[in-house]
Amino acid sequence: MKRRKFIKLSAVAGTAAGSGLGPLLMDLDAFQTSYDLSRVEAKFYKKHPDREIECVLCPRFCKLGDKERGYCGVRENIDGTYYTLVYGKACAIHVDPIEKKPLFHFLPGTPTLSIATAGCNVNCKFCQNWEISQVRPEQIDHMDFPPDKVVKSAQKYNCPIIAYTYSEPVVFYEYMYDTSLNARKKELKNVVITGGHINPEPLEELIQVVDAIKIDLKAFTQDFYTKYVRGELKPVLDAIKIIASSSIWLEIVYLVIPTLNDNSKELRDMCRWIANEIGPDVPLHFSRFHPHYLLKNLPSTPVSTLEKAADIAGKTGLNYVYIGNVPGHKAENTYCPKCKNIIIQRQGYIIRQFNLKNGRCTYCNSRIPGVWI
Repeated sequence: MKRRKFIKLSAVAGTAAGSGLGPLLMDLDAFQTSYDLSRVEAKFYKKHPDREIECVLCPRFCKLGDKERGYCGVRENIDGTYYTLVYGKACAIHVDPIEKKPLFHFLPGTPTLSIATAGCNVNCKFCQNWEISQVRPEQIDHMDFPPDKVVKSAQKYNCPIIAYTYSEPVVFYEYMYDTSLNARKKELKNVVITGGHINPEPLEELIQVVDAIKIDLKAFTQDFYTKYVRGELKPVLDAIKIIASSSIWLEIVYLVIPTLNDNSKELRDMCRWIANEIGPDVPLHFSRFHPHYLLKNLPSTPVSTLEKAADIAGKTGLNYVYIGNVPGHKAENTYCPKCKNIIIQRQGYIIRQFNLKNGRCTYCNSRIPGVWI
């Protein structure tokens, strides 16, 4: 067995085993490994003279000559037409609980069919999925998994939600968009797990066909984005505001990295921005960092640092603040802001208590924002 395939299969098995879903639900043998790339015309690009193009999907605005690829490595100019090379070419297909995304206020406990292709439009030095996000599509096994097959598989494995995740869904935008359209016809939900490095026009179109977006906000300074993400902060903040002003559900995750983005001022500034620009009810997850990829010289985040961040957020007025990657911590639970009782008790990805009825706290009848079963 090839090393790449072993890594992929091991990751899938580990996901299922750790999810509380029991045995692996996806029959990988039913999917044929594919070695060809797609050639589907991309959306959101401009044609220029001499077969040059300019991509306007994300804030990089890649300007490319013939036979050149964008920064993401999965979109190519071929004779003056821009193509996505990963349409229907999934390199990861898992069944996860929605809590793994994490989305805590969106259909809790629901199994989710998660898919990804190769590629990303940033380069986080702490990436947890670098084996698929930081490679070109030729460098990893992938399977032919077009939109109609994704939807049929979600139905077959009783997954009411399809998640676009693991790498960066922005770079497989066309695949995600068309799958979302097909899913909606079958009354399935769509959720996007993204770094938010996307331009307003494609984001506004995407919002029309998906139901929830989780944004990974890497830090609250451009200096961090420059050094450790190779991206821009402002477009991510703009994306958060666009999503928040729409009708779809939004949650934010902040990976707390020791010494790099964990100082109190930055955390306080971010929480104030969220409270003022987005509102106090958006769920904010402070996630524990573990050494990965190119950032192995730092220790895992102390739990006390995460608790300090959560305390700052609470004092800033945010109502739903969580601590992630610390199984069993009390800040995995959802508490009613009014009566302080536990509304949803979690242990890892498992729901232990669910004290909501019609979106309201069963103790005091306060409305709890979210999308509930």
